Amino acid sequence: MWIPATFFQPVSIGKGETAMQLDMDLSPYGLNVKHILRNPSPARLYEDGISREKAAITSTGALMNTSGAKTGRSPKDKRVVDNPESTKDIWWGTVNMPIKDEVFVGNRQRAIDYLNTRDLLYVIDGFAGWEPKYRIKVRIICERAYHALFMLNMLVKPTAEELADFGQPDFVVYNAGCFPSDVNAEGVASKTCVALSFERKEFVILGTQYAGEMKKGVFTIMNYLMPKQGLISMHCSANEGKGGDVSLFFGLSGTGKTTLSAEANRRLIGDDEHYWTENGIVNIEGGCYAKCINLREESEPEIYHAIRFGTVLENTIFDATTREVDFDDSTLTENTRASYPIEFIPNIKIPCMGSHPKNIILLTCDAFGVLPPVSRLSPEQAMYHFMSGYTAKVAGTEVDVTDPEATFSACFGAAFLVWHPAKYAELLAANMAKYDSKAWLVNTGWSGGSYGVGKRLSIKHTRAIIDAIHSGELSSSPMVHDEIFNLVVPTTCANVPNEVLIPKNLWKDKAAFDATAKKLAGLFRKNFAKYEDVASDVIKNAGPKGE
Repeated sequence: MWIPATFFQPVSIGKGETAMQLDMDLSPYGLNVKHILRNPSPARLYEDGISREKAAITSTGALMNTSGAKTGRSPKDKRVVDNPESTKDIWWGTVNMPIKDEVFVGNRQRAIDYLNTRDLLYVIDGFAGWEPKYRIKVRIICERAYHALFMLNMLVKPTAEELADFGQPDFVVYNAGCFPSDVNAEGVASKTCVALSFERKEFVILGTQYAGEMKKGVFTIMNYLMPKQGLISMHCSANEGKGGDVSLFFGLSGTGKTTLSAEANRRLIGDDEHYWTENGIVNIEGGCYAKCINLREESEPEIYHAIRFGTVLENTIFDATTREVDFDDSTLTENTRASYPIEFIPNIKIPCMGSHPKNIILLTCDAFGVLPPVSRLSPEQAMYHFMSGYTAKVAGTEVDVTDPEATFSACFGAAFLVWHPAKYAELLAANMAKYDSKAWLVNTGWSGGSYGVGKRLSIKHTRAIIDAIHSGELSSSPMVHDEIFNLVVPTTCANVPNEVLIPKNLWKDKAAFDATAKKLAGLFRKNFAKYEDVASDVIKNAGPKGE
């Protein structure tokens, strides 16, 4: 087994790269580094990654590197500047923790001072958003080649003409993640600090080399700017049918968001981040950042074959002789990742935009085994379940551990919200009403009992349900009312046994089902209590009753 290490050596500048530096003056940012490479080719970044960082090339041509001690995001170290111009807009709390402007300026200066000690910096200029009207220009300043390639993949690439006319960016990201933050600064909790100022239009990364901080930092920026313009930004995937009908898929990790949105008969618009304009759905990103732990060609062929030249593999392990990646190896982390341009996925729609969604699908993996496989939601129910963002995870892998743990993440992406969740829910409901979008709650979790007793719902049945939503079949299906969860449930669906659609049918112990369902309904109500001061009675009454 081989684990790459981070190591820096002096850089050699290749012939023809001088022109790339002449128009890149970073002195307005306080940076006076001699060599600046702006939007270099993947090949150049491969060379630098190997020679300067001890990166490696895998058997399929991907560039593999590590992120150091931090192998995931650091949400407890995220800070937002508390400024009079934006303070009333921000959902302050554990998601958005305040920092004073002077501390932010100190962080930025600390990053600049460190970056000025480097002999080479990379600048990646790109867009967040595929359409020109609402997209923003983002500039990444970083020292690591793999970070540069990562954002070259994840931002929407400018054409040569757009790059020449790029001008001043709307937001600048200073990635000095190899250097720690000042733990003595007010509001800084550790050697890691990722800090955002909406007024200064800057984002500073210290103390973490995990590439996902850049991606999610840009998404957080969009989650502030889009609602400010009356648009909703969303943590969801999107695809389009042959007739141009668009579906959105919301869901937390493990619910099937990526898997279910990748359909052979539908084109993928994007797998993670979108916003909704007066013209339809727009992908924010130019690439994908896929989990690749336990990746298999047979189960996820699109992702498997996207891992080739131009792709960044983060924190994976390979065989030193064959250079084949061991996707099952979690030596560094379970959160192994692959970043690649979206065009590496077949059946993609370019540009990554679509019409107004016909269907909005909220995915949940209910390990309690009591939610129906599919329910039709009213606009008020859609707001309730969108704000709740429910899924469940199992307590462990042992056979005798059967108690699931409920997880609620507002808008299916609480960690990246800036405004209060009600703001996004109101925008979603307004768009649903305006463009006549239907909403569905689809459970991909357990059936016939809770985790440890029942079994996971068949992916074949879930795909049949999604197909029936797309065809319109479920809209005309006979329905029954689930009294406990206050849901309208279809009783027939092509290629799905009728008994599967009503979860109580598959439980041997009906009393245990009722008790478990009422327990989960209570967890919903307990979680939603924190929104009671902003949610209308109609929305509050759209949730589970528990009786």
